[in-house]
Amino acid sequence: MTLDEMEKFIVRYTDLKPCKTAFIDAHTPGSNQKDNFTIIGAGVSESPDQYVHIKETPGFNIGAAGQPPGCRNSLHCHTTAEVFYVLKGSWRFFWGRHGNDGELIIKEGDLVNIPTGIFRAFENVGNDYGMLMAILGGDDAGGGVTWAPEVISEAKNFGLILGENGLLYDSKKGECLPENVKPMPLLSEDELNKFPEISTEEFINNFYVSSSELSQKSKNSPLKVIGKDGILKDRPGFEVEYITDESCCNEAYTLSQYEVNMITKGTWDLECEGNTTRLSPGDTCLFKPNLSHKIFPAEPGEASFFRIIKTDDLAGSSWGS
Repeated sequence: MTLDEMEKFIVRYTDLKPCKTAFIDAHTPGSNQKDNFTIIGAGVSESPDQYVHIKETPGFNIGAAGQPPGCRNSLHCHTTAEVFYVLKGSWRFFWGRHGNDGELIIKEGDLVNIPTGIFRAFENVGNDYGMLMAILGGDDAGGGVTWAPEVISEAKNFGLILGENGLLYDSKKGECLPENVKPMPLLSEDELNKFPEISTEEFINNFYVSSSELSQKSKNSPLKVIGKDGILKDRPGFEVEYITDESCCNEAYTLSQYEVNMITKGTWDLECEGNTTRLSPGDTCLFKPNLSHKIFPAEPGEASFFRIIKTDDLAGSSWGS
């Protein structure tokens, strides 16, 4: 494998291309400065303008959300996993039918595995532009986003209509729903009443891992963060491990499943079939099954990355929910 071939499966943080009109709330005040990134797989963007860096999917999708201070992502839910770790900034996550069942401030290096079937939203509460890296379960990321009814209704006041086909139509651009496409139906009260309530305590105990816990528990060996035997016990179609400069194996290895590495701290050298390239925080790389490769710290100092490995579990509801 040449260096050029390796680069086809690496997405550099500095090369990320945002879409500012990815979702129904793209024109809604307070949410109209969002950047959405689809890194591996098409994700859940509702806009034809979304740039996809690597279209091949390994059983899950990798994406990112960038937002300036005060900007929020509106209440929505997913039918497959939605995992976030904070690359930059401080973020407030809040959830529930009206966004008031609970909330949690998460900071750089923290990770959340938000359970399926609940409305969730998040906003940048830091002082600078913030970045969340995301893992979405399933090749099709669960088929799209389900929005709280008020999000769709408010968006219409600012020119955006979501079709039943999952695509956005912008009246500000002179667009309208095609004759054969109906508007996305709003959830009924009966449907909304079926959404569960989750307290902040329950969320912290079952769906959140702090940066300090990740560091403390990964000193001697790779730490299983999400999985049947992970800190967060879930089977979303993939497992997540946290690896540091102290716990990496420093030897070439192969896996029978797809693997994605997401760099969080420090610099790492990736070696594959005699060629080496350097990875930095925010970089993402995809490995096909049975490909021998080696990743090791490039220089002294604290370094870490998340390794996501496809499993044979089907993408779907959070385990036990």
